[in-house]
Amino acid sequence: MEKKNCKKCGGIHFTEATDFMPVKPTKSSWKGANKIYTFCLDCGEVDSIRIENTTIFKNDN
Repeated sequence: MEKKNCKKCGGIHFTEATDFMPVKPTKSSWKGANKIYTFCLDCGEVDSIRIENTTIFKNDN
């Protein structure tokens, strides 16, 4: 993980985690992708949110 400073508290310790609700394409409710949160371990400020597997969205036309 790249070296960065928290925008809220200036902390330098970050980690990644996911939650239990995947993001799903609107036209297909059976498959989904995890959201990955990067956040400061000192204050909990979320630095970024990204989708783990974007390929499931590419054919959602």
